[in-house]
Amino acid sequence: MAARVKKGDKVMVLAGRDKGKSGEVLKMLRSENRAIVQGVNMAKRHVRASQTGPGGITEKELPINLSNLAHIDPKDDKPTRVGIRTLDDGRKVRYAKRSGEVIDI
Repeated sequence: MAARVKKGDKVMVLAGRDKGKSGEVLKMLRSENRAIVQGVNMAKRHVRASQTGPGGITEKELPINLSNLAHIDPKDDKPTRVGIRTLDDGRKVRYAKRSGEVIDI
């Protein structure tokens, strides 16, 4: 099955404590059905000092389930569902169901 969300996509969080926030997908974890989104689902981690860097408390993004994410429509910046369409030249592309605009270029 083709991926509805890919690395680099702009997505919005639909559920959870970060509901309404949006960001770019930094990494996909396909086997776990999760994604890491920039600035969403942040957690503080205590890091021990080492030769390469100082220790301290750092913030990092944790994975979020794909069912809680919606793609942002490129036309009006609102959440939309994603469909798959075959073009005349035989390529499969993703499109926003809200506006019908093609997401893949």
